[in-house]
Amino acid sequence: MPSAVTYFDPQPSRDAMPAMFASPFDHGPPHPLARLAADELLAMLRAGAFDIDLAPLEKPSSGLQGGLGGKMFGVLVVEDREGRIGYLRAFSGMLGGRWELTGFAPPLWDRAQREAMWPAGQAELREYELRLRALDADPANAAIRAALVAFDARVAADAEALRERHRIQRARRRTERDRLVALDAEADGRATEVAPALHALDQESRADAAEKKRFDATAAEERNPLAERVAALERARIALEQQRAAESRDLMKQVHDSYVIENARGERRPLRELFAPGEPPAGAGDCAGPKLLGDAYRHGLRPVALAEVWFGAPPATGGRHAGVFYPSCRGKCGPVLPFMLEGLPHATAAIYGASEIAAVEPRVVFEDAWIVVVDKPIDLLSVPGRSGALRDSVQTRLRERYPVATGPLVVHRLDLDTSGLLLAAKDAATHTTLQAQFARREIEKRYIAWLDGIVAGDHGTVELALRVDLDDRPRQIHDPVHGKPAITEWRVLDRGTGATRVALFPKTGRTHQLRVHAAHRLGIGAPIVGDRLYGRSQADPRGTEPRMMLHAEQLAFVHPHTGERVVFESPAPF
Repeated sequence: MPSAVTYFDPQPSRDAMPAMFASPFDHGPPHPLARLAADELLAMLRAGAFDIDLAPLEKPSSGLQGGLGGKMFGVLVVEDREGRIGYLRAFSGMLGGRWELTGFAPPLWDRAQREAMWPAGQAELREYELRLRALDADPANAAIRAALVAFDARVAADAEALRERHRIQRARRRTERDRLVALDAEADGRATEVAPALHALDQESRADAAEKKRFDATAAEERNPLAERVAALERARIALEQQRAAESRDLMKQVHDSYVIENARGERRPLRELFAPGEPPAGAGDCAGPKLLGDAYRHGLRPVALAEVWFGAPPATGGRHAGVFYPSCRGKCGPVLPFMLEGLPHATAAIYGASEIAAVEPRVVFEDAWIVVVDKPIDLLSVPGRSGALRDSVQTRLRERYPVATGPLVVHRLDLDTSGLLLAAKDAATHTTLQAQFARREIEKRYIAWLDGIVAGDHGTVELALRVDLDDRPRQIHDPVHGKPAITEWRVLDRGTGATRVALFPKTGRTHQLRVHAAHRLGIGAPIVGDRLYGRSQADPRGTEPRMMLHAEQLAFVHPHTGERVVFESPAPF
């Protein structure tokens, strides 16, 4: 029996066991037994029970509570052959630079196969890196690049001086031509010297043009040898980078081929096969969930309940908070966990957007010959899902209500979990005009939200660039380099017990903008109550049914046909 199993004491009753293994991709609280196991793990981490760096938040270190962010941990409640109930522990990826740590589930890869290829592969990649650094650091190469930069700067200055001299000469010739033409007109047909003088001016123009051609030709002739030497350096760099990339891809294939993925029936499949026809993303198979299931199967343990929880400082990208439970990611675990659960009775993942919504929804707030403003309920998509499996949406329902309408109808979107005002256009031209207003940030929007926590300050502006999390769509993350600009203004309206009611004014329209800006530590610093992606699913502060407490309360814009400013409101239902 593996020493990593921690048995519950006292043992839980059979009534406390879940009827079925829950989907690892579902949001919401974990099973009570998994939560108990996770709470014990978190307490051990806080107490320093493991040989890992847990530097305090105020220290800018590599520790889990330092500046580089925390780590996702997981627990798997298991039953052994004697019917005893305990749990396994795991961490995602590496911890403190180590793949294996006593008390935690080991990686899924074959150790002998990994050790046979990984050191040599890493050494070869390091050699390429050293060669690239040497290429950049070579004084002779640096001198060539500097010479080309200096030459281009000198030529640019000389070219500007030539253009300025030609401009002055061109202006003088234009004045002289005007004078000669006027003199010729005054002569009224009498013989003058105007024609030869005009011809001389034309010759000067041709001389300037010829001088410019000679200048360009001479500059190109002098520049070409320098440019070719720099180009040769770039070709050498590109060749090395391509060779390094090819070696890296080959090494990653060998790495992925070293993973042994097993399911509850004892069947095994290569990791790469699970992601075919594509290649596995970096880190596939290294998350806590797959490690835990693999460890359970290796030791004949029956998985009962899984929970994954974040410990430590939030990552710089946002979207993770200490002590909050999260579902398994789709990007890395989407193809892996379903295979690993084959042979184990388990629930299927919830399909968000498939709820039964009353036929009268969405309720119309305003309608005229050109536009429709509706009040979208939660759990109804704004437009059909990309896969085509989820057709029910505001757009689909409006298409049925207005069969003669043209264009896309819905002008903007609200998240599935967000309620409130949504604008649609009955014709393509109106739709285009309204979208242009959105693009110019001329449409004013006000949202109401309850935030999970007491917010410091009464108002502010959040500017955090956002992009999609490629490993966990549709989550968005903060990325100051590759993200798109996103701006939100906010104002506190009320403070309750452990929650803050705010008004949010988005100045841009990025996906999940308000949700990320509320939750991120560099934003407002408190997730929206009930946000299953960036916070935690829970009831609202007044104890009503769980939902995300975000509502689009007001829309204001210039009507594209009447020219009047119109304002529509739908008070928040919370």
